[in-house]
Amino acid sequence: MAIQKEQIKTALAHVLHPEKKVDIVSLNMIQDIIVQDKYVSFTLEMPAQNDHLAQGLSQGCEGAIHKFIDRDAVVDIQIGINVSQQRQTPPPAPELTASPLSGVKNIIAVASGKGGVGKSTVAVNLAAALARNGAKVGLMDADIYGPSIPTMFDLFERPNITIQKKLIPLEKYGIKLVSMGFLVDVNQAMVWRGPMVTSAIKQFMNDVEWGELDFMILDLPPGTGDIQLTIVQSVPLSGAVIVSTPQNVALDDVRKGVAMFHKVNVPVLGVIENMAYFIPPDAPEKKYYIFGQGGASRLADELAVPVLGEIPLEQPIRESGDNGKPIVLADQESAAAASFLACSANMQQQLAIRAAQIPKDLSISFTGKSPSAHT
Repeated sequence: MAIQKEQIKTALAHVLHPEKKVDIVSLNMIQDIIVQDKYVSFTLEMPAQNDHLAQGLSQGCEGAIHKFIDRDAVVDIQIGINVSQQRQTPPPAPELTASPLSGVKNIIAVASGKGGVGKSTVAVNLAAALARNGAKVGLMDADIYGPSIPTMFDLFERPNITIQKKLIPLEKYGIKLVSMGFLVDVNQAMVWRGPMVTSAIKQFMNDVEWGELDFMILDLPPGTGDIQLTIVQSVPLSGAVIVSTPQNVALDDVRKGVAMFHKVNVPVLGVIENMAYFIPPDAPEKKYYIFGQGGASRLADELAVPVLGEIPLEQPIRESGDNGKPIVLADQESAAAASFLACSANMQQQLAIRAAQIPKDLSISFTGKSPSAHT
């Protein structure tokens, strides 16, 4: 018989924290349980680095699973550090827990079905466009394995920490920024399993002093796998923006991205077609569709989602990203900047339309699985 997650929790409830005399399940130290046949994986979250305690608890967890469930189970325990776990009592019931990022009015996920389509470039310039128009904006780099935000803002400092042990976001061009790239060496590879990645994202939400924001742009990792699903299920998203290029190999993945957001009841605000066309600087009357023409528009019609805009293929866009200043700010009168500003305006229009469609006598809550309405 296959092992069930509830069996794991029941077994681990026999493991007591030696100092607090409370079981580690009640202390919320067990996260991200994964079970496949006899393989069991989970994260043991510690409030601080304590190798001796972590080793003892890990041995206790493995022993409990072998004793109470299956002596042949393969147990894989990841150790995570989560300062928010410094509690003396069990956490409150889920319905009483404050939503993460409660001070943020709109949280927008920028996603792509595959890498290499310019998702981070779009996310950065959307954030810059919003800030340029006077909004209070935050940008969370959720691409743990390949963070781009430090380079695209030319910012490689380490964030300060408050006395409550919360990160203070770095700020540039009026945008609050958090990225794993600020916390690790630029040459260090992040060789992490999925549970560790999701744990880091949760800390970016709960253990960062974001303050009051009009918009949070969430730069997701490329793809539509378990990590992406976990992230979008952990954040109370207002909507998602899908980035693609015109060629079919990229558009095929847009379908997967739209399906992923529909699966978790997150509205897709629209598709942005990046590298849509090329206009030679010395021949502005000509327009070349290097990667194909109109593919995103046709797919958007098929999927019943709007096209928020088309971004041209221009060398200054790439140069501005490499130089650490988004094109929306680096060359405010350029055609590329105008394209990003139009995408931002259309995105805000879609947010307004969807907000108007929510009945005034309903409130939306987020449980971590899907949004639900309550009267």
